[in-house]
Amino acid sequence: MEGVLGLHHITCVAGDPQENLDFYLGVLGLRLVKRSVNQDDPTAYHFFYADGLGTPGTALTFFSWPHLPPNRFGVGQAVEVALAVPQESLGFWEARLARYGRPLAKGERFGFPVLLFPDPHGLPLALAAAQGPGLPWEDSPVPPEHQVRGLLGARILEREVGPTLAFFQEVLGYRQGEGPVLEQGGSFLEVQALPEGRRGALGVGGVHHLAFRVRDEAHALTLRERVLARGLRPTPLIDRFWFRSVYFLEPGGVLLELATDGPGFAVDEDPEDLGERLVLPPWLEGKRPAIEAALPPIRLPGIAR
Repeated sequence: MEGVLGLHHITCVAGDPQENLDFYLGVLGLRLVKRSVNQDDPTAYHFFYADGLGTPGTALTFFSWPHLPPNRFGVGQAVEVALAVPQESLGFWEARLARYGRPLAKGERFGFPVLLFPDPHGLPLALAAAQGPGLPWEDSPVPPEHQVRGLLGARILEREVGPTLAFFQEVLGYRQGEGPVLEQGGSFLEVQALPEGRRGALGVGGVHHLAFRVRDEAHALTLRERVLARGLRPTPLIDRFWFRSVYFLEPGGVLLELATDGPGFAVDEDPEDLGERLVLPPWLEGKRPAIEAALPPIRLPGIAR
């Protein structure tokens, strides 16, 4: 039985949208490949950061909800995002992050050395010296040889790890490595047990959901049937314009998504111009004036917009 192809994207919750842009573009040097809105809440920005081409498996995305309280970390949540950087680049990143005032610690994730630090809104990040799927972006403030190469993995907190480990292996096709670490398609998940842990509450600095790659709609629907057979309640296939998605809660309560590789971020923009303007799916275009009026003004770092 074929499972998912690895991670597609990870979506998190940001506070102030300008602070989010300044950090992920100006400090981490990611490319803003899509500037849009939350399709279920068009008053909120939805930013997609990725590699130079918007390759599936490289996107870290954010809903900007500054009115929410800080995330309360706990069980039933993904609680850390790991990004891959070239293996010789940790020294460069240690110096760069220190220059921008990020508190740093060193550690290990999935067998790779990492730098651990929070983003400006409290999201725990890990930069791992590991091979990633992404390609450099020539306009990044970070030199090509040191740029982030996409998603490596995430950590999940659960009261009981058994049902979650079994679900990822038997339904989504992940393979178990050492202890509670799972791997598929070059992406990793660590399922950490907190038997007495309190339930997490989503807020600013939290992970909203983890999305996993599927080839196309047929692949998504096949896996949806497998999820349904486990007694879970997946959504129908939803058109997100740049991909098609199915959403569901895994046994421990973490929100997951199956997302198709296509059509991709270049379906409505020239690849050279990704992220330079507010783009909306066709069904929201008729509301553009009201949507634009409700969104706070932003500028790309160093560029007035």
